Amino acid sequence: MSNLHTVFGQGNAFTVGIASTPVVSRQKDDMAEFDIVSKQLIKDYPVDFVRFTFEQEDIEVLEVIDTEQPTVESRLMDSLIRVRIHGEEALVHNEFQTGDSTNPPMPRRMVGYIGRAIESYGLPIYSNVIYLRPDAGQRDAGQYVQERGGYHIVIQYKVIRLIEIEGQAVIEQELWGLLPFAPLMKPPQGMVAAQWLRRCVQTADALPLDRTNKSNFFTDIAILSGLIHDSQTIINIISEETMYESSIVQHFTERGQRQQSIEYVLDVLEIRFHPSAAETLKPAIETIEDLQLLKQLHRSAMQAPNLDEFKQTLTSMTNGN
Repeated sequence: MSNLHTVFGQGNAFTVGIASTPVVSRQKDDMAEFDIVSKQLIKDYPVDFVRFTFEQEDIEVLEVIDTEQPTVESRLMDSLIRVRIHGEEALVHNEFQTGDSTNPPMPRRMVGYIGRAIESYGLPIYSNVIYLRPDAGQRDAGQYVQERGGYHIVIQYKVIRLIEIEGQAVIEQELWGLLPFAPLMKPPQGMVAAQWLRRCVQTADALPLDRTNKSNFFTDIAILSGLIHDSQTIINIISEETMYESSIVQHFTERGQRQQSIEYVLDVLEIRFHPSAAETLKPAIETIEDLQLLKQLHRSAMQAPNLDEFKQTLTSMTNGN
């Protein structure tokens, strides 16, 4: 897929609703903020994403629907959009990946997502994996295949690597919901990545948005651009081209402080108790957003007489007690 024109097709108008659907357990990690931004953008701009992934252009949005799906665990499917095309309802599934999935591999994950969606909704489904990092998804064949003694199973999905998409086409097609992703796409010929980021920021600054929404937009661009650019490059470009430096600086400052606080807690657990304690408790600790609570947890890690007492403090914090 070399540019967006190969993705967009001409077709009948169809209607669309969107569902954010639990499918299996997603551990919170360093990539969680990219996940959150991606899913929020697809909720805010479902038409743009359906045009991008489903090869259709004329779309009527009816409603945004939040639904829950029966599940054993709590991992979230990134997005599931209900559409009507040629008089038939169907589902468009977009899964965002910062890197390659290895545990389990992406084809196995997609079998779970697709199977549960079909089980729950009984509709045809068009699934896409959208890889954000330039080096991700190169080995994803876009299918799961089993051939065992007459039991033949094939599950196919589309692999979309943003680095292979012509970013300028996002601007030309006015797909503003995808503009925060554009810095991860292929720059125009002869333009280096930093220059392309600057053009994306300039384009966003010209959008007719109120101050709050524009500030959120720049923050989204900053977060996603962090996959390929260092923080200072992002801050410099946004501050030079816009008036929103403070919110971006604040975001990166708070993110750094939170991550550092988490690392302090884990270091103490490794030293005082055992490396396995830090590894086991890390997912729960990473769910804590509040910096003050993380500081309290750091003190508890240093002062608790044993690991069980620390676990009680951690449980109290994560349960909101």
